Amino acid sequence: MQSSSALPVRQGVLYVAIAATAWGTGGAVAAELYDASGIGPISVSFWRFLTGLVLLLAAHLFRRARQPHTALSLRATYAANPWRALITGFGLALYQTAYFASVQLAGLTVATVVTLGSGPVLVTVGARLALGERTGAAGTAAVASGVAGLGLLMGGADGSTGPAPLPGIGYALLSAVGYAGVTLLGRFSGRKNTGGMFESTVTGFAVGTVCLLPMALFEGLLPDSESPARTLPLILYLGAVPTALAYTMFFTGLGAVRATTASVVALVEPLTAAVIGVLALGERLNATVLTGTALLLSAVLFLAADEGSGRKPSRRTPDPDPGQGRHTSYPSARTKD
Repeated sequence: MQSSSALPVRQGVLYVAIAATAWGTGGAVAAELYDASGIGPISVSFWRFLTGLVLLLAAHLFRRARQPHTALSLRATYAANPWRALITGFGLALYQTAYFASVQLAGLTVATVVTLGSGPVLVTVGARLALGERTGAAGTAAVASGVAGLGLLMGGADGSTGPAPLPGIGYALLSAVGYAGVTLLGRFSGRKNTGGMFESTVTGFAVGTVCLLPMALFEGLLPDSESPARTLPLILYLGAVPTALAYTMFFTGLGAVRATTASVVALVEPLTAAVIGVLALGERLNATVLTGTALLLSAVLFLAADEGSGRKPSRRTPDPDPGQGRHTSYPSARTKD
């Protein structure tokens, strides 16, 4: 019997790493968009979601035209598991909006450390309790290394505390809960092979866009019309790269790798942001930041190697026919490599 995910494990890790790298570029682009458009973070998230949804819908229509008999319809995907789309969409909107609120109240450094630092811990506990995924001593050490590296990376960078740190930390924890929920649900769906991951991503973003609309209207939805030539490309990039592309690859990768591994590999996001700060913004890396970077990379590379070579096939269903089982057992044992 083959693995529940047709995607090789190492390729799944690569997909998650690419998604996290794309997310890491989003912060700098969003900061530019704030200056260019004059709108707030919730409205930026709404336009990001809406643009990403339009691009995902276009890709879906293209897939349906090329593969009319194999590509799933959005209606069928939603009808098969409506709670999956609702929880995914709400979770996406929750953790991004709560993160932006945390940045405003607690400052960028505190918000990032609390959100991304507590995310792997919450995912690890949730994966053990809800999915039965055992992390083991090596996995636990990798999570600790990743969280410590993140703390050093962000703590060594220049940054200021916001006007209301305690409420900001509360929003950051809420953001981490939303992120952990989306990650665990995506892993559960991918492992159980409950439907097309791409179609589920589209329906999830449709729900998330609807959730963000009322808050964006309250905040001020429309950007300034003074510099559309600067605003539109930024919105398009946010919708295309760190949204449509990144989340499609992230949810696809979750079908092949453990939730804890995905949450640690996703720590590539702040690492990418630090690299952008050095190359594009002229920031300098001190010894603390370099040490944190080394810990982060060590955790990611260790878990990637562990996923690709150290895991044994599991949840194999006994073959009813011993003859057939003898014929198919060896290829199935290689499906995760």
